Amino acid sequence: MNIRDLILTVILTFVAIGQIILTILLYSDHANDIVRNTGWGILWLSAVFGWLPILTLKRWGNVPKKKSYINTTQLVDRGVYSIVRHPQYLAGVLMGIALPLIAQHWIVGILGVVVIIIYYVNTFDEEKRVIDKFGDEYLEYTQEVPRLNFLRGIVRAIRNRASI
Repeated sequence: MNIRDLILTVILTFVAIGQIILTILLYSDHANDIVRNTGWGILWLSAVFGWLPILTLKRWGNVPKKKSYINTTQLVDRGVYSIVRHPQYLAGVLMGIALPLIAQHWIVGILGVVVIIIYYVNTFDEEKRVIDKFGDEYLEYTQEVPRLNFLRGIVRAIRNRASI
């Protein structure tokens, strides 16, 4: 890990934890219910995109026994990976959006912007690592599946199924 990655990781950790703590501390029953409930919905969606990759990579990633799901030996383009290339980073972005909607406080919103930017920047670093690992196969995959835009990925998946 280089110094830039270390700094981004430290910043992301403190900002994300701060955002969670401040959401709890600044939560108000007098906030707009529609906005808050939208935030809760996005937070649940974040959980889906955060956990599904673990199951997906263990199932189809040819992970060696007793190794973590991140130790895939085969490119996975099924399941959640047929919708977005970086579902766990998307989960972080969605959490960065959800918490300000739940708390409805400007400080949580500013921290959310920082969280979103760092997760987005991290996707580019991850792409370099995965290209090194899987080469042209991954480059072809990038032409088909969006980086983080899950709505575009869902529409694409539906169109692909309809054409079968």
